Amino acid sequence: MATAGLPVTMLTTLAEPLSKVAAGRLAASTAYLDGREVRLEGFGPHEPRAVLVTLSTASLPTEAAALASQAGGLLDLMGRAMTADSSRREYEGKARQLRFAVLTALMTGDVTLARRMTTGHVPPLLESERVRVHLLHCRPADRDRLVRSHLDSSGYHGLGLMAHCPAFDEHLICLVPESAEPGEISAQGEMLRRLVHDNPGYALGISRPHPLSATGSAYGEAVHALAVARSSPGRVAAYQRQSSLAEALPRAAGLAWAQALTAPLRDVPKPTVDISRLAVAFPRTAVARLLSISRTTVTAHCRRAEAALQVDLGEVRTRAALDLALSLAGAEPDPALVVPPRAPALDELLRTAAAVAWADAFLLPLREDRYHEVYATLAAWIDANTDAQRTSARLGLSRNTVRARLRTAERLLKRDLLTTGTGLPDVVHALRVTELKDSEPSEAAAGLLAG
Repeated sequence: MATAGLPVTMLTTLAEPLSKVAAGRLAASTAYLDGREVRLEGFGPHEPRAVLVTLSTASLPTEAAALASQAGGLLDLMGRAMTADSSRREYEGKARQLRFAVLTALMTGDVTLARRMTTGHVPPLLESERVRVHLLHCRPADRDRLVRSHLDSSGYHGLGLMAHCPAFDEHLICLVPESAEPGEISAQGEMLRRLVHDNPGYALGISRPHPLSATGSAYGEAVHALAVARSSPGRVAAYQRQSSLAEALPRAAGLAWAQALTAPLRDVPKPTVDISRLAVAFPRTAVARLLSISRTTVTAHCRRAEAALQVDLGEVRTRAALDLALSLAGAEPDPALVVPPRAPALDELLRTAAAVAWADAFLLPLREDRYHEVYATLAAWIDANTDAQRTSARLGLSRNTVRARLRTAERLLKRDLLTTGTGLPDVVHALRVTELKDSEPSEAAAGLLAG
């Protein structure tokens, strides 16, 4: 950096004294070139030091030289401040990446990997036995400020961890260790509740306590709880345990169906299976952002899975079926379980008494007369492959009305339908069970019902 009129080429002639001052071998140096005085003075504690070069037609008076030296000192302080600020931003960026890496490892159930990432300074969170996931809905622009304002000197958030959701800009994922005292709200949990109270646009979904290895399950619960919270008066909701269809179905028959449906995926590369599994549960754009890959790449993997399965994953009912099959096939194996040689059809499973009881309980909140229109809109939306425009055209309603009714359904069913869509499979299956209740079962289905 130089002021106007300074002959920069002159510095080549001064290379030797410049290098000595910059290296700290000389504190300052004075030279004369072409009848002009050149003063060199080094600043800073570390080499190579910054060097102030002043050029004058005559020797500077003592007072002027002192002022030049003070100016150099101020420039050095400004430079250090800028460097420190840049270093701080780099540190915060690296800390954010590490927090997200730890969160990703925990979401996949790999606690050991999370601990290895933090070798030398394992955060208190990883010493916890059980955690809750708090999912905060806030303005995207607020996330950086919230994360920074609660950082400690180690780059974490006290006993917990806060991380930007890579898939949804308005979500902040907060892992909070479960308090040792039953019913006691942790300090981090209380802080998040205060944020919601003080900010009308915020909402908070809270999971049940889970082991660290089940952080992924806790996140899924927090997603559903957040859907309820957003339309609740206090905008805070804790997940309420509900039985799943996978738990309700006949174990052996369900596993036979799931294994038959997912068998073609055994010949598909593992990355394709993993990405397709995510794409069944989340929008493809969200999957791309989560994995830091392009949406085109996600689509290519999905098409490979579609070709193997001979299905269209663009259909909500197909995704719901595959989601159920993957849940059943991925359950803890039971050596005593005898899987029947003939795999039933999904409709046969959905006709069983256990499936009917599950669907009746799931849809019960929509059975009240005042929610008849909500139920009808939800069913029409699924029939339209979750296309709001087609749904509004079919029902003669505005898209805003359709969306408002779907938000009501989210609150009543305690499932996320519009943001992440993770509650769609349960809705699809429950509605299908209802359709099948009044139709005649096949002989195979009758056998399942009798069994």
